[in-house]
Amino acid sequence: MGCRGVFFAITAEQAEALEAAGDDDEVLARVDEFESAWDTDNLAECDKAWDALHRLLTDGSLEFGGGSEPLRHCVLGPTQLHEGDDYIVSLVPTEKVKEVAAALMDIDRPWFNEQYRSVVPRDYAPEYGDEDRDYTWTWFETVRDLYQKAAQRERAIVFTVDQ
Repeated sequence: MGCRGVFFAITAEQAEALEAAGDDDEVLARVDEFESAWDTDNLAECDKAWDALHRLLTDGSLEFGGGSEPLRHCVLGPTQLHEGDDYIVSLVPTEKVKEVAAALMDIDRPWFNEQYRSVVPRDYAPEYGDEDRDYTWTWFETVRDLYQKAAQRERAIVFTVDQ
């Protein structure tokens, strides 16, 4: 089943190789290396919560790089490495990971709940509502923890999801 998002905390060398990829096939080959290694200490799954998470951290839209700094980088940031429609590969450079990690630490449950209610469109998915908000919060905590580890380890973050 598709549309299940995963964040990977990657080394500077891995990030450089990913950015140097010449085409979508090469980008996906690099992503396959991260997925094959499945280094659980340097990844965070977020299932299908990535959609609501991106929306509530930005301006409610599902646009690449939409919203305000630095939260707009967290999920569907402005640095997109895959050009086709079948996959999303977003890269957050190490320097930006530190900014995003700090901003994510400022998010508490009341703010999160209010953002979900006021920014996430009610028709974004049939699941919209309290259960979806709680589901998204659970995955958010996992993603926030990975950003903290990545910032401490001076790693970049890559978000991937197949469409």
